[in-house]
Amino acid sequence: MADRSLRGMRLGSQSMQSEEGVEFSPRKKVTYRTEDGSTFEVVFAAEADVPETWASPRSGQEGRLVDDEGELVESEPVEAKPVRTHWDMLLERRSRAELEELLQERLQYLRARRGQEKAGSKKSA
Repeated sequence: MADRSLRGMRLGSQSMQSEEGVEFSPRKKVTYRTEDGSTFEVVFAAEADVPETWASPRSGQEGRLVDDEGELVESEPVEAKPVRTHWDMLLERRSRAELEELLQERLQYLRARRGQEKAGSKKSA
């Protein structure tokens, strides 16, 4: 039995995988500059949308995107849509006259219902 001893490896000491035949996805390096003038690079996938700001891994300061010529990239401001309220959505579907008519109908219904409740409570009291 001693002549057939098993040889093994220590767990975690070496990887049994090699990088042979591995194709990495296309990548691009992007440069950022902080306010104090220091620069750092971040690697992104080639098809990824690059953010305009990124936190520096060394200082933690916010860095702004720099183009190939070393100038800060200025983005065009995105036009924000105005917030639509419930009232705005109502006015898209109905005219003001229709809304007034609906309001009067509901008020009439509620007043009639309230009158019945008061009459019913007087009878039971």
